[in-house]
Amino acid sequence: MTNFNITIVSDPICPFCYLGKKRLERAIHYYKKTIPGGSADTFTVTWKPYYLDPTLPQGKGTPVLERMASKFGPDRIEALTQRLTLMGRSEGICFSFQGKLGNTRDAHRLVQLARQKDAEKGGDEVQERLMSALMSGYFEEGGDITSHEMLLDAAAKAEMDRAEAKKWLEEGGGGEEVDREVEGAYAKGIRGVPHFFINDRFEISGAQDVEEFLGEFVKAKEAEGGIVA
Repeated sequence: MTNFNITIVSDPICPFCYLGKKRLERAIHYYKKTIPGGSADTFTVTWKPYYLDPTLPQGKGTPVLERMASKFGPDRIEALTQRLTLMGRSEGICFSFQGKLGNTRDAHRLVQLARQKDAEKGGDEVQERLMSALMSGYFEEGGDITSHEMLLDAAAKAEMDRAEAKKWLEEGGGGEEVDREVEGAYAKGIRGVPHFFINDRFEISGAQDVEEFLGEFVKAKEAEGGIVA
């Protein structure tokens, strides 16, 4: 049996991180269904932080389309949204482009709390539920990623204690750890997300196709002494 430890460096305002999450999930499903012995292998996913734009203000969300227009130009908005809409549709994502973006440090701090909960219990279920809630809330439901109310709603959906999460956010919990891990990602030369590490030996940069993930899983299994017929 092979244990796959997957670390995902991401930022919840990055649409390709959401796409990459969905593709990873499909790849794990296909791996377990199609690779000999794959059904017995295990996958543990850990989420690490990244700031796509650390200069964005905290506690103040900017409409996504407004930000896209200022960054890429208003004449490119339609093409960009159409492209993301098509890509999202193939992964079961309905991008709304109605959310508000801003500094994601608070969102990452909440994920840090989820990681602590997973470490206490073993597994990755709390992180998985929280990242799903954060991304669907922001990308599909028009949420404001800087809003503590939205973050707490996501925590509740992830079956975290809302009062504990509220106290954590208000008291700055996990802030130093998040900043340190972001600096670590920069130091490793990561300049875009998502970025995936598999068993600390294999890497995938970007929201690659399912086949790319499957290929790296097979390499990782073989490296651990597993035999893939």
